[in-house]
Amino acid sequence: MMYEKLLEDKRLIEKQLFWIRYSVNECKNIGIKNCYTPEEFGKFETLCARYSRGIDFLIRKIFRSIDIYEFENPGTLIDVVNNAHKRGFFEDIDELRIMKDLRNDIVHEYIEENLIEIFDEVLMYSEKLIEIMENTLRYLQEIKNK
Repeated sequence: MMYEKLLEDKRLIEKQLFWIRYSVNECKNIGIKNCYTPEEFGKFETLCARYSRGIDFLIRKIFRSIDIYEFENPGTLIDVVNNAHKRGFFEDIDELRIMKDLRNDIVHEYIEENLIEIFDEVLMYSEKLIEIMENTLRYLQEIKNK
């Protein structure tokens, strides 16, 4: 049963990865500016939403599911992140912490001007998120191949 859940999680990561890549490419084409058209702002706002969901999905769902599948005690969020780090999903725990903090900034930002100020960080860390998702997918593929 847990194996089937991992296969479904793998499918969901692939789907999220497609949309995050799509948004990153759109936003790279727009570039970082001081002022955005409504359409451009909407594309960055979509990237912010996809980034936030992607971080949450990886940490709270996928990393935890892998721990359970491999008989690790999922424990606290810190334990889950440490286990994912040991598996090689990302290189720097502090960087993941920054990525999670950025997610919190996005979710709690209601003023348009303040959100614009973090578009460059969202674009940069979205590329990091893509790497982490790709590493996680490779790991899940190895589980599937066993």
